[in-house]
Parts: sequence; C-alpha cells; structure tokens
Amino acid sequence: MKHFLSAAAVAALVVAGAGAAQAQDASWSGPYLSSYAAFSKRAKNDNERVLFDTNLDGVYGDTVRTGAGADAFSPGFCDGSTFAATPAPGCFKDDTGFEFGARAGYDMQFGSIVVGALIEGSRLDVDDHVTAFSTTPASYTLKRTLEYQMAVRGRAGFATGKTLIYGTGGAARGRIEHNYFSTNSVNSFPRGGKTWQSGWQAGGGIEHRFFPNVVFGAEYIYTRYDDSDGMTLRATGPAPATNPFILVNSGGTNFRRSQDDLKVHSFRLTTSYRF
Repeated sequence: MKHFLSAAAVAALVVAGAGAAQAQDASWSGPYLSSYAAFSKRAKNDNERVLFDTNLDGVYGDTVRTGAGADAFSPGFCDGSTFAATPAPGCFKDDTGFEFGARAGYDMQFGSIVVGALIEGSRLDVDDHVTAFSTTPASYTLKRTLEYQMAVRGRAGFATGKTLIYGTGGAARGRIEHNYFSTNSVNSFPRGGKTWQSGWQAGGGIEHRFFPNVVFGAEYIYTRYDDSDGMTLRATGPAPATNPFILVNSGGTNFRRSQDDLKVHSFRLTTSYRF
C-alpha cells in the first residue's frame, strides 16, 4: 500500500508538471519578433477626378476652358491609368502589390485577456492612379505609390489555449512617391517627389501556437493616410497664349486629385517567435 501511494504521488507530480509546462507553453505574456508577407491594394476611389485651379488662387474646382469657352476636360476622368490620349480604350485598374515587413512587440495575459503593443516597418508597392482626358485630345495621369510604412499599434484579444484572436489599431507613417505622365507634349510639367505622410491603422487577426515558441497567424490591416499636401502639378508654357492652361493666368494651371486620402487594404500572413 505504501509503495502504491508513493507511485501515485510520483504520477500526480508528473501530470502536474506536464500540465504546468503545457500552460506555460500556452502563455501569451512576453516579448516576440515577427515577420510578415502580404497582398496589399489601395481601396477603390469612387468618382475620383482631377481638380483644377486656373487662376492660381489656391482654390480648386475651376473649369479649364478652351478659347471658345468650352470645357477642355469634357471627355471626363477615370479611376486608373492609361497610355492613350482618349478614354475610348479604357483605363488600367491598379494591381495588387506585395508587402514585406517585420515587427517587435510585447504582450501581457490576464486570464483569457491579452493586451500588448507593437512597432513595425514594411516595404511595399501600392499604386493609386487617376486620369483626366482633354479635348486636345490628351490624357493626364496622376500617380502616387506607397513605398514604405512604419506603425505603432496597440492590440487586445482573447486567448483560448494556443489560439489568440485580437484586434489592433494605432498610428502610421508612410512614404509616398508622387509622379505623373501625360500624352501632352506642348505644355511643361514639374517632376514628382516623395513625402512622408501621417495616418492610422486598424484591423484584426488570429494566431496559433504550433510549437512552444513559434506562432503562425493571419491578419487584415486597413491603413489610411492624409495625402492633402501631396503633389500639385502645374501645367505651364511653352504654349500659345490661347492654350487653356495659361488662358486665365499666364503662370499656368494647377492640378491635384479630388481625394486626398490614400486608403490601403492589406491581407497578411505572419510568423512569430515568442521568447
């Protein structure tokens, strides 16, 4: 009987130890490093167009008119890019881009609730085009590309054993390259440039611990940048004095997009190592 009780006690200790180790394996408290790959695409811009400032007073919404008083951009606009001078062939829609990044974070678990914070950076290639067509005929395409971004976010979730479901949100900073191309070879246009813009992110995801320190997951992130001080394009000479772009003001006509915000959807696969 004494030996039986001793064996039972040892077995109980082994089971308790295994249970404690399993519980430790399932803990979400502590630091971690992650890498991720994503498909990213800018959100659709309904009815986006190009706005004009013909008298250079800083107020956009002017109509560019020909010498006869007609609307020089009556052929319209498209949400995309083209190499044609007229809208007849249609526009190319922006393709899905790739994103690669890394993050570092720290989580704390309180029962089934997990809260934490993270910082991350990524390289990506997300294009956003809008095109205007003139009666010349000619096309004018404004392009912006999100190239790099950094983010600081908080996250909170619910853990069930080895699985964590969470929501996340925070501030973001992105580098956007602005450029243009046109079939117009008469007027002069400035070169593009690169600017860092501020924004925010929100989303959610799920992670599962397949090994004691290795976690795989999937998440969706929505990013929105304020690009209101992005590229302004000025069409100037050389051109005849009757050219619509210098008809109101000899200094030229300014162009800009009607939608300042750059909005991006990202679908990510993540791999993390938890310390």
